[in-house]
Amino acid sequence: MRIEEEKKLDYDSVLIRPKRSELGSRKEVDLYREFSFRNAKSDANGPQYHGVPIMASNMDGVGTFEIAEALSEHGLFTCLIKSYDESDLCEFFHVDAVKHREHVAYSMGIAQHDYDKFKSVYNTEKVKLKYICVDVANGYSERFSEFIKRLRDECPDVVIIAGNVVTGEMTEELILSGADIVKVGIGPGSVCTTRIQTGVGFPQVSAVIECADAAHGLGGHVIADGGCTNPGDVSKAFAAGADFVMLGGMFAGHDEGGGEVISRYYKNGEVYKTESGWEDVIEQRKFVQFYGMSSKAANEKHFGGLKEYRSSEGREILVPYRGEILHTVQDLLGGIRSTCTYAGAKKLKWLSKCTTFVKTDQQFNTVFANQG
Repeated sequence: MRIEEEKKLDYDSVLIRPKRSELGSRKEVDLYREFSFRNAKSDANGPQYHGVPIMASNMDGVGTFEIAEALSEHGLFTCLIKSYDESDLCEFFHVDAVKHREHVAYSMGIAQHDYDKFKSVYNTEKVKLKYICVDVANGYSERFSEFIKRLRDECPDVVIIAGNVVTGEMTEELILSGADIVKVGIGPGSVCTTRIQTGVGFPQVSAVIECADAAHGLGGHVIADGGCTNPGDVSKAFAAGADFVMLGGMFAGHDEGGGEVISRYYKNGEVYKTESGWEDVIEQRKFVQFYGMSSKAANEKHFGGLKEYRSSEGREILVPYRGEILHTVQDLLGGIRSTCTYAGAKKLKWLSKCTTFVKTDQQFNTVFANQG
């Protein structure tokens, strides 16, 4: 056993220090990025990716076809849930659906049935997969690295997203095994209880800094996956060196997620006068169920229940119903543009180079945090 003495940083541990800027307006900020990938072979001479590098997570109620279609209209990316059946995936990734191919990843695990399903879709005539997200809870197993090598050998043209890890050495191993983009994050998600159940994890800002440094040294890329609760956190992830930022909870609760809208009724503390006396004012509030993909709910839905050798590592909650996802996207992108104007970064690409983080014990004034 050994102890690392240096304190690691999370999103609530830092703020971005403002500096002199020549930008006159948020609309001058360019949020689009272009990337070429280290391991995926491409016939194109230019970049393989062009878009706003924010991703919807491959979680129930988030990584849906409908969210993918909505986000792709604005250049954002989606990693689909793993549970779509083969026929629906083949239809979605048909060559005529070009925008789907450019901003959407097929998601899979590493079990044999996952691989068989993937190969069937991949080999279907007129189906073209550009991005594959190989997603496991623990990216440190030798079996995972071997799977990435096998996938790279058999599918040299696809961009492989692999994770999750939180350290530089494993980021390097996955890239050298054939991954192009490494997913960074163990336990930071809003409905993830891995840190409670296992005691394992790594503060997310420090994890992103370490893994981005390792990946960029090899020509690879990283995704900051989990832990963002507001647009400012997303900006901090990019400032820490993330090439992409993946969101689950922030994209949950929207129409395009497909979840059932549930009504709850609450006394709001106000009263009104009636003929029989004073009555409490009752408010209707709408919610949508959201849960971690290692939760009991997810296991019951997709795997026939929680196995006796496992414990639940995810919460089941109700998130406020948010309507169309476009409104959230506009708020999110507006916040990031504002960050860039404070930091003097005309392009999102420049944000990490323009950033100085300030360590802090308090993010904002909380006096009226629950009012409006």
